[in-house]
Amino acid sequence: MSRTKSGYGPAQLADDIRRLERKFPFVNVSTIGRSVLGKPIHAIRIGEGTFRWHFNGACHANEWITSLLLMRFAGDYAKACRKRGQIGGKTARELYNRTTLWIVPMLNPDGVELVQQGVTPKHPFYKELKIWNRGSGLFHRWKANIRGVDLNDQFPAHWEEERDRRSADRPGPRDHCGTGPLTEPETAALAEWTERMDLHAVLALHTQGEEIYWNYRDCEPIQSEAWAHRLALASGYRAVKLDGSDAGYKDWFIEKFRRPGFTVEAGWGHNPLPLDDLEEMYDDVLKLLAEALDLSPS
Repeated sequence: MSRTKSGYGPAQLADDIRRLERKFPFVNVSTIGRSVLGKPIHAIRIGEGTFRWHFNGACHANEWITSLLLMRFAGDYAKACRKRGQIGGKTARELYNRTTLWIVPMLNPDGVELVQQGVTPKHPFYKELKIWNRGSGLFHRWKANIRGVDLNDQFPAHWEEERDRRSADRPGPRDHCGTGPLTEPETAALAEWTERMDLHAVLALHTQGEEIYWNYRDCEPIQSEAWAHRLALASGYRAVKLDGSDAGYKDWFIEKFRRPGFTVEAGWGHNPLPLDDLEEMYDDVLKLLAEALDLSPS
């Protein structure tokens, strides 16, 4: 996977997607929507099975390393399928035949670019971003999209309660829920695509904490807790029953569809996690994602 000293951004992602398509003709790439600034939100499909899994990353801008983890997994999975080998101890072709995996590796490309490159006076949101960032030109802690909205507080799952809990009534680096659910093109695109694809299970990859959240207001199906413990056993992470959080993607998915949804907090430390942590993180994430694919019914 390509990367720069500043990290892994939309340009590196586009290069890697082109290489993935050229190398593995059975991998399909599409666009589910566009960001505020018009950047494509890519989706990668691997598999021909009836059980439809979805993984996504970089919902939060300074968690861009999740995009690199997902792209590396996509490449390794495709290679294992072609060579009829294994991925995370699982037979790749069996997973391919049982599941269709859709990966959206970078939901928030504008925010990722902001974290890594900052802004110049030519940026269309230059003045607003400097105000929202309290006059600072350092954006490494920025989680939100380019309009200062936290995309994981944007989904219609008790959105009003999350807004009141956050108490962030204006755009900023984090915690601002917007003026209503799904006001941002990134979240609107993901929600519309999720409904259209009739997904059976979803996993949102975040950083950090090495935890797996699997429940939402008792709306989750009965198998969710057992699945979470299998993911934990595979990765060494902890399965955690989480309360006091709303309006996230997995929250909305669980409440709306009553199907398994997970938020995985990969790695340990302070965001953004450094590239030096990638190898150790990937060893855990690889096993977790392969286990997730193996959870689908035969």
